Amino acid sequence: MILNISTYRFVSLDNLSHLQESILEACRSRNLKGTVLLAKEGFNMFLAGDEVDIHSFFSWLKLYPEFSDIQTKDSWSEYQPFKKMLVKIKDEIIKMNHPTANPTLNRAPSISATQLHHWLHQGHDDQGKPLFLLDTRNTFEVEFGTFKGAKHFQIDKFSDFPQALINHKDQLHNHRVISFCTGGIRCEKANLLLQEIGISESVQLDGGILKYFEEVGKDFYEGDCFVFDDRIALDPALQVSALNDEQNLP
Repeated sequence: MILNISTYRFVSLDNLSHLQESILEACRSRNLKGTVLLAKEGFNMFLAGDEVDIHSFFSWLKLYPEFSDIQTKDSWSEYQPFKKMLVKIKDEIIKMNHPTANPTLNRAPSISATQLHHWLHQGHDDQGKPLFLLDTRNTFEVEFGTFKGAKHFQIDKFSDFPQALINHKDQLHNHRVISFCTGGIRCEKANLLLQEIGISESVQLDGGILKYFEEVGKDFYEGDCFVFDDRIALDPALQVSALNDEQNLP
């Protein structure tokens, strides 16, 4: 079995070229595959390999202070879902083209998967406010599955989100807005933008859909979750979706 991990963190990083070379060598020496994105604003990682090798890599990586408190979202597969090992330097680890939404300076409020489940079960937040579930992912991802009753802005790429948010701002007032995405990285920036435009009663789902699957399961979720590797989509049990076999996907 192959251990698949995803993790990210918004943290100020320097000397990106050195990090790129060191991480690439550390991954290759452990036969890991996947993609690591590095930027001045932080890192985003998707890695897969033997469990012992994955744990060895993170033991090494946590020697760097910027990576010392990494928490991963884990799942398993019967095959290696990545073809290569890539470490790339980017301007942003998730491109939104809105510099004032900077999670290295400030983190918007968040709720846990279990807290969201509680709110969904009672139909409102703890102050009685109605919920507005905002899916910040791209349209093709939403088509694989999302939370029951969730709304999205039908965007093709995340850099379209700021303008789409402005266009739909009036729908969000007088609600507890809960932004979510696959693993938490997009909704972290999205929620800062929500706060910036005056939607103060907004929170992000910490860890995204994958953390919800891990801690809660399928309650209030319909379908699967698209992932950016050869597994295509995971079901709420964090297993490769049966839909992949039905459509003869890789």
